[in-house]
Formats: sequence, C-alpha cells, structure tokens
Amino acid sequence: MKLRILFSTLLCSVLFLSACKEQKKEIAPIEVPFKKEGTLTLYKAATDSIITTLDIEIADTDYEVQTGLMYRNAMHKNQGMLFVFPTMRERFFYMKNTRIPLDLIYLDNHKHIVSFQENAKPFDETSLPSRVPAQYVLEINAGLAEKWLLEVGDRIEYTETNEKQ
Repeated sequence: MKLRILFSTLLCSVLFLSACKEQKKEIAPIEVPFKKEGTLTLYKAATDSIITTLDIEIADTDYEVQTGLMYRNAMHKNQGMLFVFPTMRERFFYMKNTRIPLDLIYLDNHKHIVSFQENAKPFDETSLPSRVPAQYVLEINAGLAEKWLLEVGDRIEYTETNEKQ
C-alpha cells in the first residue's frame, strides 16, 4: 500500500512538473521604438554649409539619459539621439545593453563639436570619455562621423517638436 501511494505521488509530481514546463511562456526581448522629438542640422565650421539633417530623440531627463539607445535593434542613418545636459563637464558614456554600434559626438555649450568616440562596440561597458568639457552628446550610427567628414569645430542646431516641449 505504501509503495502504491509513493508511486502515485511520484507519478503526479512528474506529470505536474512536465505540464508546467509545457506552459512556460516566452518573454519577448525589450525593444524601444524611435520617437522623433526634434530635427538637428550639422554645419561645417569652415563654410557654414549644411552637412546633413537628422530626426532626433532628445534625452534630457535622468531616465532618458540613463537609458539612451539601449534595447534598439537598429537606427536609420537619418536618425540620432541628442543628450542635453544642464552644465558643461567631462562626459562618460558606455554601451551597456546597446545593440547597435555608434559614433558619439561631444559638443560644448555653444553646440560646437569638441571631441568624438567613433565606432563604439555594442554591449561594451568600457568608458567612452569626452576628454574635454561637453554639454551635449549626439549619438549616430557608427561610421557616419567619418563618412560626413565631421571635425572638431563643426556645429549643430536643433529644434524640438511640439511633442517634446
């Protein structure tokens, strides 16, 4: 009798555990969609000619700055993220949970390029410093800074859409 109860209990446990495994739900990976919050234009310092115009997301809250472009699978070449800080100081970024390679463009309080970190590798947590004080950081797809021949001294202007304001 004891053997029969033990066997029944064991059989019920196995059936219960196997049923639980079959009902396991898959959790979809987080992906954050691009949300246009403004337009940014890059200008050549020497000629003041337009290099390119981008649709941008603007990161200006603590949460947005902390999250940045994490969990994105892709970004179009005419898109970027502009980080706006209240003060000038040396900035440090990293690529934690960032799936796409990026160029980081550091800008001063007059919105002039002061330094670069090009071809930042996805998921790399190595510090990417500005090396000089910066108030803005523009993240674009890796390789675009070189393609557009960006240089220290080039500048940006941007406007926010009504949705962000």
